[in-house]
Amino acid sequence: MRYRRAKVPGATYFFTVNLAERQRTLLVDHVDLLRAVFQHVKTVHPFHIDAMVILPDHLHALWTLPEGDADYPVRWALIKAGFSRRIPKGERQNESRLAKGERGIWQRRYWEHLIRDDSDYARHVDYIHYNPVKHGYVRYAKDWPYSSFHRYVRSRILPADWAAVPDPDFVGWGEHREPQHIRCRCV
Repeated sequence: MRYRRAKVPGATYFFTVNLAERQRTLLVDHVDLLRAVFQHVKTVHPFHIDAMVILPDHLHALWTLPEGDADYPVRWALIKAGFSRRIPKGERQNESRLAKGERGIWQRRYWEHLIRDDSDYARHVDYIHYNPVKHGYVRYAKDWPYSSFHRYVRSRILPADWAAVPDPDFVGWGEHREPQHIRCRCV
């Protein structure tokens, strides 16, 4: 079955990519390897990582592709394959994956969303940076080491205590308040 994906050259996209076995912690266990694979793919097929968080079993990323380029599927295929080839075996493999020569590290599909405007961009940046708190890994975004949040703080885009005092009426990014104003190159 083929899925329709938005493909706009030079656009910004939000992604969620999951491990096949969601109880595993491969992404943080091998975070340096994952970073190296990303860096390699970026040299061969350039793109800008606007924001990103790596959690034990999934990651969220906001990418901007170069002008005239909409081929994020090849980038994800290279990242997933590059990471899978470099980690020790130990995952379960069903017959379908064995027949196709797949390791079974990643879910085959991933979520992608074309960023529409600055507000959409800012909501997704907030979502990415708040995700470790949402999942209960840390109390504050600043405490999660595998996040672009730290780059945003160093660049003075966000304060280090961002989202440190939760509003009791807060129900989620984009659902309660306007996010921090961060601008993107959107379609």
